[in-house]
Amino acid sequence: MRILLDECVDRRLNRFITGHEVKTAQQMGWRAIKNGELLTLAEKDFDVFLTVDRNLAFQQPITKFSISVVVMRAPTNRLSDLEVLVPELLSVLPSTKKGEVHFIGSDKSS
Repeated sequence: MRILLDECVDRRLNRFITGHEVKTAQQMGWRAIKNGELLTLAEKDFDVFLTVDRNLAFQQPITKFSISVVVMRAPTNRLSDLEVLVPELLSVLPSTKKGEVHFIGSDKSS
C-alpha cells in the first residue's frame, strides 16, 4: 500500500510502518499545500493519507476523493505518541476504502 504522511506527522514514523511504501508530503514537494489540494494530488499516487489533523474529515468532503484517510488520535504529534499507534494502523490498513476516514487511537489526551 502507498501511504502519504501529512506534514504534521513526524517523518520518522515511516520507519515503523513496515510492509508499505511510505512518503512524506515534504518528500513529494508538497509542503504547505492546503488539505483539499493535497488530497487531490495524493489520490493520484497514494492509497492512504495519514494525518493527525482531527478536523480534516469535517473540513473536506472525503467521499469525493479516491484515497482513504487515517487520522491518528494521540496526545501530541511527537514520535513517541504516534509510534504506539502503529500496530493499530497496520491492522486497519487492509480494511481502508477510498473515500472513507478511519480514526485510530484514543480521543482522550493524556
